[in-house]
Amino acid sequence: MNNEFEQISIKPGFMRHNGGVLFRSISETEYEFKSKINENHLNAAGITHGGYLSALVDAGSGTAAHRAAGNTPCVTISLDLKFIGASKLDDEIIGHTKILKKTKTLVFLFCELKCNNKIITSASGVWKILVKR
Repeated sequence: MNNEFEQISIKPGFMRHNGGVLFRSISETEYEFKSKINENHLNAAGITHGGYLSALVDAGSGTAAHRAAGNTPCVTISLDLKFIGASKLDDEIIGHTKILKKTKTLVFLFCELKCNNKIITSASGVWKILVKR
């Protein structure tokens, strides 16, 4: 298992447009991802916009679900977020995702985003494993 971060935002799209996400596998049930906060990630208060943190959790945890499902495409069914801290310009956000359970069709997971070793966002989510037709 390769434990080095790799850029997962390689196709044109939302996350690539927003600076990309680096991702790595820790184990079959644990994954990490990270992103650096730039100016277009900030809200009017000068802190990272909750929408960007949501998108970061969705992209990083979605990739974790995809990997846990044997690289089968997955889509988000639900994502419950708690914003409990803040980050600002030039901060590095590190996400840690733990797969709680995987069935034939669903992946259940928990995710925390940290900045300067403090939790700023926690999330739980469910991903649907898409069946190839």
